[in-house]
Amino acid sequence: MRILAIFASAFSAAVFLANYVLPENCWLPVGGGLALLGLALWLLLRSRTRPRKVCALLCAGAAVGLIWTAIYTAIFFQPARELDGRTVRLSATVADWPQETDYGWSVLVRADTDTFVRLSAILYVDEQGADLRPGDRLSTVAHCTLGDRTFAGEEITYYTAKGIFLRAQTYGRLDIQRPGRVPVWDWPAVLSRDLKRSIAGVFPEDVSPLIRGLVTGNRDSLTDAFTSSLQRVGLSHTVSVSGMHLAFLAALVAALMGRGKRSTALVTILFVLAFCGVAGSTPSVTRAAVMILLLQIAPLLGRERDGPTALAFALMLLLAWNPFSAAHVGLQLSFGAVAGILLVSDTIQVWMLRKLRLDKRPKNRLLRLAVQVPRFLVSVLCATLGASVLTVPLVAIHFQTFSLISPISNLLTLWAVALLFLSGLFLGLLGMFHPGPAAVLAIPFTAIARWLIRVVEALGRLPMAAIPLESFYYRAWIIFLCLLLAVTLLSKGGRRPVIPLCAGAVTLAVSLLFTSLTFQAGKLTAAVLDVGQGQSVLLQAGNYLTLVDCGGDSPDNAGDVAADYLHSLGRNTLDLLVVSHYHTDHANGIPQLLKRIDVSAIALPDVEEGDPLRREILELAEDRGVEVWLIQEDTRVSLGGEQEFMLYAPLGRAGETNELGLTVLATAGDYDVLIPGDMDGQTEQLLLDHVRLPDIELLVAGHHGSKYSTTEELLEAVRPEVAVISVGKSNSYGHPAPDTLERLDRAGAELYRTDLQGTVVIRFRPEK
Repeated sequence: MRILAIFASAFSAAVFLANYVLPENCWLPVGGGLALLGLALWLLLRSRTRPRKVCALLCAGAAVGLIWTAIYTAIFFQPARELDGRTVRLSATVADWPQETDYGWSVLVRADTDTFVRLSAILYVDEQGADLRPGDRLSTVAHCTLGDRTFAGEEITYYTAKGIFLRAQTYGRLDIQRPGRVPVWDWPAVLSRDLKRSIAGVFPEDVSPLIRGLVTGNRDSLTDAFTSSLQRVGLSHTVSVSGMHLAFLAALVAALMGRGKRSTALVTILFVLAFCGVAGSTPSVTRAAVMILLLQIAPLLGRERDGPTALAFALMLLLAWNPFSAAHVGLQLSFGAVAGILLVSDTIQVWMLRKLRLDKRPKNRLLRLAVQVPRFLVSVLCATLGASVLTVPLVAIHFQTFSLISPISNLLTLWAVALLFLSGLFLGLLGMFHPGPAAVLAIPFTAIARWLIRVVEALGRLPMAAIPLESFYYRAWIIFLCLLLAVTLLSKGGRRPVIPLCAGAVTLAVSLLFTSLTFQAGKLTAAVLDVGQGQSVLLQAGNYLTLVDCGGDSPDNAGDVAADYLHSLGRNTLDLLVVSHYHTDHANGIPQLLKRIDVSAIALPDVEEGDPLRREILELAEDRGVEVWLIQEDTRVSLGGEQEFMLYAPLGRAGETNELGLTVLATAGDYDVLIPGDMDGQTEQLLLDHVRLPDIELLVAGHHGSKYSTTEELLEAVRPEVAVISVGKSNSYGHPAPDTLERLDRAGAELYRTDLQGTVVIRFRPEK
């Protein structure tokens, strides 16, 4: 019986329960109750040895998990609570290199408290923080905020899941004391920086960001577009150091020294520990290392490796170190992937090797070498499928997207990822001492990296590479797929994978059809896409598709958000793209959109000829043969019948970009949608003086709900039934303004917001 696995699994389940379900004041009582329940079951089940042990282990593990979470919170989190909202003299030790932000610098520190606890904290400083380095002692006046919420008060788990319990904004002078040498415990941060610098020097500029991401998990130098492509094709895990990377390292050692040997396990442990140091001992690296180390310790103790026990114990150790890390998405995905591999990959692999007649070892040496390639491809595919069993629902929950092309992309690229990880690590280390020879040796691997980049970008541009899960039908399909997979894996006797594969493909096609038909159900449909602090509105009138603006600060590029949404409707073309004005929050996604979607025409305000974003859009349009309309006067786009778009030319003041934008009025019979862009109240009045606007059904509120827009005069003139505010969560502008919300409420408009509801779709039907 796997005693350790049962206890560790119960412990971890209790910690997850404490993070997501149970309120804090219930942890100790419920933990105590479980301990008593375990004791009672132990006494009652004397005649049944196995059930007695299992019940006792489950109750004991869960009880310890809850009680430890309560104790940990009281010891390590309570000091941060006591500093919350206070301005204090803060003393701390710098733990990592500073990172530049939009408003200065941020740096990870270990802050002193009145107890023995030293809090991990993010310190925000001005230019004084640019030269900080690990090991520096500093003292300053700082205003402290608990790490479990944003500065706007929204609850988050991003920092606490990393063990960062406090954030502090400094004021005034920063007193710095620099030690003569960097302390030993800060060496990993120094080594990590040196490794990143070495990789940047050894590899060319176009591939070094990718190599740094593969080796250290650092994504800072990757472009937003490429990061989105990685996520879309299911390869984002490759630039977030995980068990897969260290599995590559362990496989290399095993290939050189032989499998199953104690010497191999010992060397692997040494390599993994060394890698943790040079990679910076980040949470993701440490998490992966714990899993690999536990698997390697078994041979040293003369015991067989047991994957489930090692995985459960590794998870328990990490949650004991920081119970709040249960909310870390990376931790969930890492352990979900490994658990899926342990559950199903071997079964799938045995079946596939038997079907392909690769399960027997040929006697001929050349044949043995020849079958290694297809066996490796089968192994990679099965590992990917196994990892997807549990990560698919997790990705769907956390990111609201699902990569359909992930198995293919992993099969095509995982060999390259393995080569680039290993070569990047060793050439980066070599480059720290001999950069010239390392740069020469990097030439063939540079070619592989460029090939990998091209493959990722090409696959990411394919229609339906990934589907957003805003549609009910796609969410239902994901649930059906998970149930189908579970039934297939748990079914007795022979399994016919062709049947579930066909069922999955057919139901996906049905989901696509229903999603598309639902979107087209009305005479006029408007989808206000969730692009963060920005705006992108998709309008459909008949078969005519128009996108008004494409910009924002969402984690995914706004162009990718719009392209993915179009693909989820089964469309790869736009009839018209309207750019209201040349601000990034309305247009920074257009270059990426044009790379992925065929656009027939672009309408631009004919103002600000020297604007860089305008020039970039015009150059891209010329390269792709897209017709350009430079709007100088009001333009009517007739779609036949009662359907038309009116593009009202800029009315505002010269030099004010927000006021020099286009206004869009979409009409389909009795239904009207008004999109005024970012114009303020004065320009709204100019619009009302310029044209008689009808009563409208939908208003996309101006300037993301700014108090200077959506005036009472405009609302009285158009009387909107529904208003949608396109706005980012916890944005620094305070949008939407309370005054604007009050005006919309007084006007009787039904209100929706993308920061609260995500993408908002409004359909206008003849009967409603």
